[in-house]
Amino acid sequence: MRTKRTITVVGCHAEGEIGDVVTGGILPPKGATMFERMQSMQRDHDDIRRFLLCEPRGHVGRHVNIITPPVRPECDAGVIIMEPTEYVPMSGSNLICTVTVLLETGILTMHEPQTVVMMDTPAGPVRATALCHDGKCVSVEFENVPAFVDRLAAPLEVEGYGTIATDVAFGGMFYAMVDATKLGFALVPDEARDLAILGERVRHAARAQFDVVHPENPGIAGVSIVQLNSPYAGPGQPTRNTCIVAPGRSDRSPTGTGTCARMAVLHARGEMQTGDTLIHESLIGSRFEGTIRGHTTIAGRPAILPSLKGRAWITGLHTYLLDPDDPYPTGYLLADTWGVTGKATQD
Repeated sequence: MRTKRTITVVGCHAEGEIGDVVTGGILPPKGATMFERMQSMQRDHDDIRRFLLCEPRGHVGRHVNIITPPVRPECDAGVIIMEPTEYVPMSGSNLICTVTVLLETGILTMHEPQTVVMMDTPAGPVRATALCHDGKCVSVEFENVPAFVDRLAAPLEVEGYGTIATDVAFGGMFYAMVDATKLGFALVPDEARDLAILGERVRHAARAQFDVVHPENPGIAGVSIVQLNSPYAGPGQPTRNTCIVAPGRSDRSPTGTGTCARMAVLHARGEMQTGDTLIHESLIGSRFEGTIRGHTTIAGRPAILPSLKGRAWITGLHTYLLDPDDPYPTGYLLADTWGVTGKATQD
């Protein structure tokens, strides 16, 4: 056996969404902040993302998280989140997976009945509290970065659908949100392919028609994901949604940052108040529980302080190798399996 590269990975999923965690074989990228480290990975080391996410080692339904030492002194660990087409500042399902792996593998010491882990993310510091029992992370609840509305009910011209009222909000990345029930969808599993097609059309339209930039970090710009939802069922009642991750597939989890962005929209409309909960349900029936903990402002904009609770499970231990003669050192993709639009980067 020969190899030019050896990367060890712990397999994990949060409520159905894969968020594997690298535990060896990658040095921390350069950067004075976690955001700069994320940019360094994207600029200088994107071959690693493609090596792990593209075929023949990966697939479109996978995310991979890189653990680094933290930059902020109050944090325990840093994380860089690699998705099928981009690096994102924050992701709820990936953070839950990362905290679970850090504790269950002993990289960080687990304390029962709960362990507090401060995570340094490119979006900012995030405080996670893991409920622990008998060596297992039973659940992880984190206090996310502030979530805020960019625009409400904005008209968006979408191919094949005409003008659609679209909300745009930030929950760790920017989401374009559409009430799919108004377009005839019931948000059930056998609609997944059609929902993915709609979501990619909405994403392309939103990126072309909406100038979306984080007011405190211009490096965070453009709609990343589309949330197709049903009307809010009320505090403590399950509300179905699916988030379409580029290049066009449904998030298997209810999407953590998407839940936070949805709560910002619902709060702006007066449908949620401080202390209220949103139980978001995915196409496969898995759930995240979001809560509005308080309020703040971001560059003068009203924002909420959201928390998000969910569960993760370790699925395996993997070692990925690169034979010197392998003709696909950074993998490959084909549009028949790589989402709807078959792209390796955001377009």
